[in-house]
Amino acid sequence: MSETLQRPGPLMVDVAGTALSHEDEQLLAHPAVGSAIIFTRNYEDPAQLAELTAAMRRARPNLLIVADQEGGRVQRFRDHFTRVVPMRAIGALAARDQAAGLDAAREIGWLLATELAQVGVDMPLAPVVDLDYGASTVIGDRAFSGDAATVGALAQALGEGLRDAGSASTAKHFPGHGYVVADSHAELPVDERDRTGLAEDMAPYGALIKQGLDSVMMAHVRYPAVDDLPASLSPRWINEILRGEYGFDGCVFCDDLTMGGAAAIGDFAERARRAQQAGCDYLPICNDRSAALDLLDVVRIDDDTSAARRQALHTRCGRLEQPARPLAENARWQNAVALNAQLAEEYNDGR
Repeated sequence: MSETLQRPGPLMVDVAGTALSHEDEQLLAHPAVGSAIIFTRNYEDPAQLAELTAAMRRARPNLLIVADQEGGRVQRFRDHFTRVVPMRAIGALAARDQAAGLDAAREIGWLLATELAQVGVDMPLAPVVDLDYGASTVIGDRAFSGDAATVGALAQALGEGLRDAGSASTAKHFPGHGYVVADSHAELPVDERDRTGLAEDMAPYGALIKQGLDSVMMAHVRYPAVDDLPASLSPRWINEILRGEYGFDGCVFCDDLTMGGAAAIGDFAERARRAQQAGCDYLPICNDRSAALDLLDVVRIDDDTSAARRQALHTRCGRLEQPARPLAENARWQNAVALNAQLAEEYNDGR
């Protein structure tokens, strides 16, 4: 296998079902692909998912496999997995007892990543670092809190748990999606605030970057006081602010290029071109196989700096050797599950 094929390409793609088709195998093997995202439709049970991810890596070694497994309403795998509380539940605990909240975030992060590792998924696309202003229905209880310092501290603790389980963090959605009402899955939200108004939303990212944040996902939100382009496709936001001002040297994920927030900016080729020019390392293209196939020979794969950032993230997600004993016999797992159940009871009682 050539060096170009071995190193991860910029496209993040999906697969059709619970087992690989021949077309899936060909797609994963293409040099432009470096990552794959798993959805609920790809899941029947843990044994099946473990075989699917193993088959994906047989088709493409060095494949980063991710899932939107945040907890709460964004959890792709539920049956035979712990149904993790929304992050707001951890934030509520932290408001009562900061130390307990930090411990809970750390253990829930470990729990999420450990259960994913059992089935061959490298990392959840988490945590959400948006502030909860009470306006955004798409963010809502996915956020820890409306307080920037609390969000930064809890996100750092959850990231420590992820790393402890051999995974990595993806803080999202930079520079902040919690203020706008519109859902970027369906349309392009516009946040009229300037940099001063956005300072609180951006503060958790600054704190996380100083602690060695692994990766960031950009927001499909336009901030016209800063730049006319959505942040996800903006050199101003990614290269000048995130990398230049904040000194971030990890991976940058664009949000899904099939979302309504990206559709406002040209066809798929134009969106991919702009995302790469802006500095995105990963380009998710989800639930549209035709678009994914069209982009295979469009995206750049010769950017050595971007490829090195992707490879570094893959290395951080080195899969830990699985213990011989079942996870259910692991004392830390038992304690984390019990903690999650307690958080769920307290959260539901307080609603």
